[in-house]
Order: sequence, then structure tokens, then C-alpha cells
Amino acid sequence: MTRKLAQNTNVCGVTAAIAVIDGKWKTTLLWLLETRPHRPGELVRRLPGLTEKVLTQALREMEGDGLVHREVHEGLPLKTVYSLTDFGRDLSVALGPLSDWGHRRLDNLTGAAVAP
Repeated sequence: MTRKLAQNTNVCGVTAAIAVIDGKWKTTLLWLLETRPHRPGELVRRLPGLTEKVLTQALREMEGDGLVHREVHEGLPLKTVYSLTDFGRDLSVALGPLSDWGHRRLDNLTGAAVAP
């Protein structure tokens, strides 16, 4: 149901943003692609538990949402490389403060768990 919200123009901005990054792997893929372009095999190796099928689905959705660019280099075998678009970089920057908040929350949880 969240995927439908990614195309809905009648939702609030936060809902529209969350719809685009919803899922187990998309924020991590954004984080990895922020550093440099990656081939699909690299991404699978860097993320234990991520299957090629799920990676392909997530990257296709992210490409459809304008976050990633897929480049196919000719030759045998074909070489596919994924990188962030400018729009994807904008999203990554926008998520920075949310990431900071999440780290503070985790620190609070850790502190609360240690306190008597």
C-alpha cells in the first residue's frame, strides 16, 4: 500500500518522502550509493541477507522514483552500475537530520537501559 503513496500527489510531504524510502533496504542502499556507484553484486555482498531478487526490486523502484541511475556498460559480460541521481542526493541530505535524531534516540535507549 505504501508504494501507491509514492505516486499520490494528495498526501503530505512527509508521507510522500517515507513512501519512497519505505522498505527494509532502501535507506541502506541510499547510504551505500552515497559514497560511490556500485555494481549489484557489490551491494549484495555488502548487505548480508539481501537477495538479488529483492535488490533488483528495490533498485527498480528507486530508479522509477528518480533516486538512482542505472548505467549499463557494453561488453561481455554486461556491466551494470547504480549511482545516486541529484534528486537521490537531495533525499540523502534531507535524511541527515533524521539520521542524527535516530542516533540520539538510540543513545537515549542505551542510557535508559543502563540506568538503574
